[in-house]
Amino acid sequence: MDKNDDLIQNFEEDLVNETNSKENKNILEEEFSSKTTPTEKPRWYVIHTYSGYENNVKASIEKIIENRDMYDVITEVVVPVQVDYETTKSGKQKEVQRKIFPGYVFLKMIMNDDTWYVVRNTRGVTSFVGPGSKPVPLTDDEVISMGIESFLDTCDIELGDVVLIKEGPFAKSSGVVKEINVSKKTVMVNVNFFGRETPVELDFHQIQQMG
Repeated sequence: MDKNDDLIQNFEEDLVNETNSKENKNILEEEFSSKTTPTEKPRWYVIHTYSGYENNVKASIEKIIENRDMYDVITEVVVPVQVDYETTKSGKQKEVQRKIFPGYVFLKMIMNDDTWYVVRNTRGVTSFVGPGSKPVPLTDDEVISMGIESFLDTCDIELGDVVLIKEGPFAKSSGVVKEINVSKKTVMVNVNFFGRETPVELDFHQIQQMG
C-alpha cells in the first residue's frame, strides 16, 4: 500500500472512528436521518467507482452537468493521474498516465439531495466515501495532502492567441482562440479546414499556446 492509499484509508478510518465514538444513540440516528448534509458552497467529496470505470464516471458526470446546466453546483470532477515513461521494445520512451487513486473520483460540489442523486445514480459509481456511505467532505488539510487541486485543468490562453491542437481529429493543426468558457473549461478555436475557417470546441488540456 502506497502513501496515497494510506491517505484514503486513514480518511475512511477517521470517519468510522468518529462515528463509533458517539455515545448518544439519538444523535447518531439524527445524523443518518437523511442521505446528505447540505452545504452552502462547493466542498470536495470522494466517490467509489468500479475498478477501471473512473474515467467513464468522470465523463458521464460532466455530460450530466452540461445537459442539466449544473456548473454552479458541481464545479469540478477530477481523476488524479501522474505521468510515467516506459521503454518500449524498440527502445523508445512512451508516455503513460497512471491513476493515483484507483477506484476513486473526486468532486467539488454543493451537496444537496439533488446533486447526491445525480452522482450516486451515475453508472459505475458504487458509493460516496463516508460513514454508511453518507457523503462527508474532505477537510482542507486532506485536500492539500492529497494534492487534489493541483490536478485541476487551468488555462493561460487569451482571446486571439494562436494555439496548437494536441489531440483529437484536428491534432497538430493550429488555430486562433475566439471564445473561452472558464466554467466548462473549453475554448472555441477557428481552424483552417479545406480552405475554410471552421470553429472547433476543445478542452483546455487539448491545446497549448504557440509562442
